Amino acid sequence: MDYFANMSWQDWIKDIIDILIVTYIIYHLILLVRGTRAIQLLKGLLVLVLIWAVSTWFDLYTLKWLMNQMFTFGVVAIFIIFQPELRRALEQLGRGKLFNRGIADEEEFAREIGEIIKALNYLSRRKIGALIVFERNTGINEYTESGIPIQSVITSQLLINIFIPNTPLHDGAVIIQGHKITAAACYLPLSENPFISKELGTRHRAAIGISEVGDAVSIVVSEETGQISLAIDGQVVRDIKEESLISKLYEELGPDSSPNEKRKSFWRTKEAGKKNG
Repeated sequence: MDYFANMSWQDWIKDIIDILIVTYIIYHLILLVRGTRAIQLLKGLLVLVLIWAVSTWFDLYTLKWLMNQMFTFGVVAIFIIFQPELRRALEQLGRGKLFNRGIADEEEFAREIGEIIKALNYLSRRKIGALIVFERNTGINEYTESGIPIQSVITSQLLINIFIPNTPLHDGAVIIQGHKITAAACYLPLSENPFISKELGTRHRAAIGISEVGDAVSIVVSEETGQISLAIDGQVVRDIKEESLISKLYEELGPDSSPNEKRKSFWRTKEAGKKNG
């Protein structure tokens, strides 16, 4: 109480600014690691902190000693574990993008959707089978590791080239994590839903299967009909139209933004898709 009683209005303003700056930095750090494996690691660290607090509260000597030793060497371990995220943060800070993620993500996402729609239109017209999976909150690294690593930016040319028949990577799924094509020729779990139409082949069953084991979104191009289908939460929408597909991708995968901004980007992407198609 004495601390607050002796504070001047300058001290109040200084402390408020201090808190706001720290809050702003923490918020953008959360945005930086959101959707990456760092989130799971942070949850693990939170569990360790809770265990340490319980051991301290109940004076559990052995457990407290063990947790203290772990935290002693934990600082070095954190730098090792979070090395990719820390490097990415420093790169973005150097480019001046760390605090402009909203606009950057919106523009990048609009570009990516345009590239994906262009590739899907090309594959659909030529009845070239394709399967593209988008990771969301639930990690699908076990399926990514079954394929061939790519780690490339999303371009229509690369997507088209991957699925051209009789090429090394055409058989399997392309997995997109964040803003990159992570891997191709990936094996996915097949849906065991007995109510799926018998007309749907292995590619569609794989698209539905990956959406059942997590929250991934998958797109299929049928090599028999050229129809484009969208699978979400174990359900599939067959022969989805371009406008509906773009709208659904924005709804399920798009970065947080105002509805007006989403509509503007939606129409920009649609017009780009028509020009490129």
